[in-house]
Amino acid sequence: MKLRLLAICVACALLSSCNDSDTVTTVDTLAFNKEAYVLNTITVDGSAVSYRAYTNIIYVGKPTDLNYQYMNIYVPTTLVDNQTAPIFFPNLVGGYRPAKPVAFTTTTFTISDETDRTTSAAVALSKGYIVASAGARGNTAEVNGVYTGKAPAGIVDLKAAVRYLRHNDELIPGSAEKIISNGTSAGGAMSSLLGSSGNDPLFEPYLKEIGAADAKDNIFAASAFCPIIDLENADSAYEWLYNRVNIDTDSTGVSIYKFDETQMEISGELMALYSGYLNGLALRRVDNNQPLSTANMENYISSFLLASAQEQLDKGVNLADKTWLTIKNGKATAVNFNAYLSYIGRWSPIKNPPAFDWLGNPSDPAPMRPGGSFENNLFGSTNTNINVFTDYVANRLNPGSTVPQNIKDRVYLMNPMNFIGKNGTTLAKNWYIRHGTKDRDTAFTVPVNLYTKLMNTGLVGNMNFELSWERPHSGDYDLTEMFAWMDAVTQ
Repeated sequence: MKLRLLAICVACALLSSCNDSDTVTTVDTLAFNKEAYVLNTITVDGSAVSYRAYTNIIYVGKPTDLNYQYMNIYVPTTLVDNQTAPIFFPNLVGGYRPAKPVAFTTTTFTISDETDRTTSAAVALSKGYIVASAGARGNTAEVNGVYTGKAPAGIVDLKAAVRYLRHNDELIPGSAEKIISNGTSAGGAMSSLLGSSGNDPLFEPYLKEIGAADAKDNIFAASAFCPIIDLENADSAYEWLYNRVNIDTDSTGVSIYKFDETQMEISGELMALYSGYLNGLALRRVDNNQPLSTANMENYISSFLLASAQEQLDKGVNLADKTWLTIKNGKATAVNFNAYLSYIGRWSPIKNPPAFDWLGNPSDPAPMRPGGSFENNLFGSTNTNINVFTDYVANRLNPGSTVPQNIKDRVYLMNPMNFIGKNGTTLAKNWYIRHGTKDRDTAFTVPVNLYTKLMNTGLVGNMNFELSWERPHSGDYDLTEMFAWMDAVTQ
């Protein structure tokens, strides 16, 4: 009996020894190192702000392009032990090109400076926000002759960065439940996508491919300036809006645009496509709950123009030179819409039709518009720089043809309109959207439809939307106003 007990004890000891020696320690390769920082100081409007700079953080486990797939995190020294502060998440994407994260190249900032794209991040630090800015691949990114940044790479990278922040929520100061994205133009599109497509399973294969953290990627709020979105319908929207000014002339009677017969034909055909698309959205105006259609879209856009004009009048600004605007007793009462569009076109000429999906492709000996647009570049492949992405242009180039399904699938992933209110997707509850009244880079219908679809869901808790007076295609202006909104929604 004693021998049997001895044998059992020996066996248990050996088993214990084996278990100890065979124990595998799992290393979290995406863990945030809270000690890997340098101390820096910037001055914002005369006040010094000391902060910890955590830079060159690889936010995915299997990066394909280390030129861009990294993040910088800046933490005010007053918040190093704070786990509730909001996180400002700006991107520097423009033209759907690759972008590096925010990196301060100067130490002095003023909130009114609109020339430095890092100003908003500096202001955020001064106002008690953590700043986390991620780089992202884009349409021209290339490694060893392979294009690494074609759609949907950019938004996948930014989602992966959000997942990194959530994965390390207990280690990184601030709260990953209060991430506020921010971007302009294509960057505004990225911000809109972050806000509209949270946790959508369609992105999961792409996120796994680059080794993103196993975490959620929805955000708290989205700030989007002049977002270039709804690309598959942007050409028809543009021509529906601007076709009417194609024949505008200057003061001497000379045609401003000099569009040829083919361009006029393209403009007319695209214009005719828009009504069906808009009606298919089944949107309802936010102001009166009436169905939104091409029959009342001008009136709807005008309501935002009048609100913007009235804001200026209330500040004492003289708008007498705006001959397209009717003012009575200090009140903006009406917009001559066609005259307004002509005014925009004279300030900055409208785009040639089609505005986004340029006719021509790499194999054409003499394409109408060589090289392709930023958006044509966006929908290339690993070995093809540009592709057309709308059935209209595919058919113009080769009658009867359509865009291949694999490209359509990627186009779908780049449009926030496709995700707003979609089952299985987490929508941000707070939105700040701006588009300038002199911005002709995309049709005014685009941001108006974005705003309207968001509001129609009934899921948005705080919406701040404006057509900003006399602003061209630009972003991060009126930062005092934007941060006042951010402060309010994060309290």
